[in-house]
Amino acid sequence: MTPVVQLYWIRVVLGIVAGAITAFIAAFFGGKAGMADTTTLINSITVALLIYFVTYYILRASFKNKIEKQSKILSTAIGMYFFSWITFFVLFYTVFALALGLPLTE
Repeated sequence: MTPVVQLYWIRVVLGIVAGAITAFIAAFFGGKAGMADTTTLINSITVALLIYFVTYYILRASFKNKIEKQSKILSTAIGMYFFSWITFFVLFYTVFALALGLPLTE
């Protein structure tokens, strides 16, 4: 696999992991209102962005000599990261909310 393809799949997996982490945070620390409170959603998006940028610096260090354009490290698979994040965030949040008895709608 080329370094760009490796980076792509790493970002997809990181999106899945970020979805699980943010769903856990939203379900267990979001309060009794569940997703009815927009603060919970904003906090989840913020944590997902934080995970993306922290892992960007880690990946930049490891792919520095393998990918010629440094800007490509930041932009490669950004769409797939957030698509996989939102998909698995909804999936894991639903599972956690049902397990805790939180309301899924108002």
